[in-house]
Amino acid sequence: MKLRIIKITLERFVQLLQGKTSNTNLPKDAEILDLKLDLFAKQVSIIVRSDTFEDVSESMLIPEFNLHGSNASSATEVKAAPKSAVATLKQEVKVEPKASIAKLVPPQPDANRWASKMENEFSPDQRKLLSFTVKGGVIVVKPTSFLKVEWEDINEVVRSLGGKWVKGDIISYWEIPLQ
Repeated sequence: MKLRIIKITLERFVQLLQGKTSNTNLPKDAEILDLKLDLFAKQVSIIVRSDTFEDVSESMLIPEFNLHGSNASSATEVKAAPKSAVATLKQEVKVEPKASIAKLVPPQPDANRWASKMENEFSPDQRKLLSFTVKGGVIVVKPTSFLKVEWEDINEVVRSLGGKWVKGDIISYWEIPLQ
């Protein structure tokens, strides 16, 4: 598995999109597999694949890639990513540039408030197994790893909030409408 995670601030990500940062140490054959925007931490996590990366066993954690460039932040350090990222990567979803730019537009403040309130409806153990994003008029709750016995309890909480399970071909998730 030749994957790495790049974690950068929102400001640095915007600089990269605007072309203000040049001469990065990212390999030429780098391929973006997934992109996640964390508004609370003001951070973008980018999962990248390259043949030049050292091969890491699938049972190991995905290492972080330290991105260098003319405006690189010195705060970025190498550390292991959470194991939950491995389950997400097996689907190898490609993000089109237009979709990644759309993720930069922050949701309305009311939507963030609703997302926080709904996120607090779940126990801390359940929150560790889920990711929460706001899309349009719904909160999308995705499992970050395979759910065994926890699925039923999480589904019950989602249904109590007016949500439903959406079964997809590759990715299944819950949708909770914003009200």
